[in-house]
Amino acid sequence: MPQPAGLYCSPGDFYIDPVRPVKRAVITHGHSDHARSGHGAVLATQETLDIMGLRYGESFAGSTQAARYGEKIGFGDVSLTFHPAGHVLGSAQIAVSCKETCIVASGDYKDARDPTCAPFELVPCDVFITEATFGLPVFRHGDAAAEIRKLLASVALFPERAHLVGAYSLGKAQRVIALIRQAGYDAPIYLHGAMEKITRYYETRGIPLGELRPARGMKKADLAGTITLAPPSAVSDIWTRRFPDPVTAFASGWMRVRARARQRGVELPLVISDHADWDGLTATIAATGAGEVWVTHGQEDALVHWCGTRGLAARPLDLVGYGDEEESETPAEGEEA
Repeated sequence: MPQPAGLYCSPGDFYIDPVRPVKRAVITHGHSDHARSGHGAVLATQETLDIMGLRYGESFAGSTQAARYGEKIGFGDVSLTFHPAGHVLGSAQIAVSCKETCIVASGDYKDARDPTCAPFELVPCDVFITEATFGLPVFRHGDAAAEIRKLLASVALFPERAHLVGAYSLGKAQRVIALIRQAGYDAPIYLHGAMEKITRYYETRGIPLGELRPARGMKKADLAGTITLAPPSAVSDIWTRRFPDPVTAFASGWMRVRARARQRGVELPLVISDHADWDGLTATIAATGAGEVWVTHGQEDALVHWCGTRGLAARPLDLVGYGDEEESETPAEGEEA
């Protein structure tokens, strides 16, 4: 049930993705609006624990426990299993079973193909707890590969200009790089300093990303015709002056709304999201077989209404503290490219 600290399971005495320090936390994935430091004990996948360690330091929690996908873990009368959420590396849905009831907390998820993480796994349940970041019918993300082809066409068209792609440093950046490689681009790709640590971690987990180089220290003229990945905030920053006549791109589901692209001064919007779109949300809800749906954050009202038209009991949880990570990420000190 919802508490000020987040979603709380009373029989097991733990929180899922709590927004403030608690005694026992179960974490769905490593994005900062879901994974915070200071908890007494943290249960998560190994990748999520590693990512939290990279971001917060090794002492980010009093103790940690790694869960494998499909492994059953008991907390009193409650059992937990982790299932791939398809959101980012290590992301998980948490299936909470108590007596005859199964509740699945999805965290953030997507049902689209992603070469950098395990694919979303459908988990039948009685109650499905879903996000609704893109919970409006206007949000249909389309084919990410087609958006990458758009980027590479621009690179070919403007060989004298640098292309700067704004992308969140965990998940989105690595997915964009992998998609660029799958499209046949094999030249070096450059990284803002804030991208390096987590991107190198992805490589240690066996995800091939091709030749990557730091953007810092490069001569301006040598960056003509290149692609550089950077946090969204850096793409609209003084930092871009080191690039020759840069084309600014932004990889986000929000780029479906052209006004957002114009507001940010984005020349090349790329509709690539690590969240399910409207069709993905509604198809997933229907496929779980859940008779009850709880909506955690995002465009709750439209999704709750859709559930009602399908005869499903649904309610918004009105949880505070979660949101789209891309909108707020800024490079930390010492992470300049």
